Amino acid sequence: MGKESKSGGCLGWLLAIVVLALVVGAIVYAVKQKMDHANDNKPSPVPGPPGAIDKKYADALKIAMQFFDIQKLLAICYCFNLVGDPDLDHKCWERPENMKEKRPLTQVNITVPGTEVAAETAAAMASASLVFKTSNSAYSSTLLKHAKQLFNFADKYPASYSENIPEVATYYNSTGYGDELLWAASWLYHATGDRSYLDYATGENGKQFASWGSPTWFSWDNKNAGTQVLLSRLSLFGAKGVSGNSGLGNYRSSAEGVMCGLLPKSPSATSSRTHGGLVWISDWNALQHPVASAFLAALYSDYMLTSQTAKITCGDHSFKPSDLRKFAKSQADYVLGKNPSKMSFLVGYGDKYPQYVHHRGASIPADATTGCTDGFKWLDSTQPNPNVAVGGLVGGPFLNETYIDSRNNSMQAEPTTYNSALIVGLLSSLVTTSSAVKSFT
Repeated sequence: MGKESKSGGCLGWLLAIVVLALVVGAIVYAVKQKMDHANDNKPSPVPGPPGAIDKKYADALKIAMQFFDIQKLLAICYCFNLVGDPDLDHKCWERPENMKEKRPLTQVNITVPGTEVAAETAAAMASASLVFKTSNSAYSSTLLKHAKQLFNFADKYPASYSENIPEVATYYNSTGYGDELLWAASWLYHATGDRSYLDYATGENGKQFASWGSPTWFSWDNKNAGTQVLLSRLSLFGAKGVSGNSGLGNYRSSAEGVMCGLLPKSPSATSSRTHGGLVWISDWNALQHPVASAFLAALYSDYMLTSQTAKITCGDHSFKPSDLRKFAKSQADYVLGKNPSKMSFLVGYGDKYPQYVHHRGASIPADATTGCTDGFKWLDSTQPNPNVAVGGLVGGPFLNETYIDSRNNSMQAEPTTYNSALIVGLLSSLVTTSSAVKSFT
């Protein structure tokens, strides 16, 4: 009997200890969950002056900037002021600085309008006027003056440039001009503070062209996602005189829809990604969309930090600015070599990058004498490019993450200036952390 009592007593104490441990554990877990929930609702500190430089992104940015110098000689622009005939030019393979063929100039005007061209140029000039506002006020004023003129022309004579100039449709066909009008109006509002531009973007034109509630990909052909992020800053920062503007609310909710589509753990995240995590939309120039998306994510993260916005909600999940920045870094890192091929798609960066870039100037030796057609021997050569197109961002991988390094593979191996603009923007966002400017005026 005595032994049984002792055994039973020990078992009772053991059960009591186990129950007590479970109760304590439950309390600790509940407290931790409550604290974590409180921290989720607490915004991260506003970044102060630029923080420590991330050398990887700084080095890549320095390289990416060089491609613009290379392209100064290539006076072809199929999407804007058209120089040359795209069909004839594609029948030639020669260094652009040595071209002697006839290169006609095509322009948009009242007779042959092209809304996308005029509105996109207006947006570029308006945004550039902000860059030069303090350092060169006269130039800034000139840019802004012409931005207004171009926008007025684009709005007064609405017509697609690829319909009026059909020879460009094969290369850069526009799917609509409404997004460019909103893009231009949004930048003009930021540059001038003139409420009429904001009313233009948030009123009937917004209803017609902005695709509110339908997230789209940011690209050279579709500016809606960029406009949504740009205008969301006004409601995030509580800009003067914009409270109660329902259009702005639609832009912000649409911008958050774009972000929710990018974050891998979001319920509405796009499933269109490579095994290595790259957002993947198109065989042609596959890197355009992920780099553009990453740039917008980094920008929106900065807006959230500066405005002390703790989180965005995607379904029943919430995400912090750091989650957006993590996504942006994942896309940048993939481009710079953290991918199954262990190859950088930014020419000149890292130990391994494309050697057969589809680029006339890079493929023909500097001392070679070629005409229009005999230069094709350099296109077909099996030797790597004699000149490195430093800073060029090539088209990128296929969905199965293979890359065919061949000059004839323009689908994957061709660098573009609009790709360069995107990677420069993304890398600039990731080099360091700092708060976003709340107002441009």
